[in-house]
Amino acid sequence: MNTAKSAPEGQNKDKNLESMRKFAEKYAQRTDTYFCSNLSVTAAVIKGLAEHKQELGSPLCPCRHYEDKAAEVKKAYWNCPCVPMREEKKCHCMLFLTPDNAFAGNTQSISTEQITQLCQSME
Repeated sequence: MNTAKSAPEGQNKDKNLESMRKFAEKYAQRTDTYFCSNLSVTAAVIKGLAEHKQELGSPLCPCRHYEDKAAEVKKAYWNCPCVPMREEKKCHCMLFLTPDNAFAGNTQSISTEQITQLCQSME
């Protein structure tokens, strides 16, 4: 029996959110990029990545419209970090911003609690 499939959905969501939060922090540090000065943007993007990871099995960019999300996941172009980010440090979602970007903040970290609180305040 596969225990991953028998775990409660809420537990998987929490696990994916934490996974995406850690990924975002490490990737920002590794690429010398920073989160948006408005952490609500960061929180929403990380939550969207976690939801796509839960739903699709891959962190598909949550800031784009897709006719067929499953097909896009297979192409991998928009799976985070997307090709434009990896090749040119251009993040459409404003999750990873270069220091010279007017919207770049000064942090490469965000807590799970911050993500939850900021996302709840947007609902």
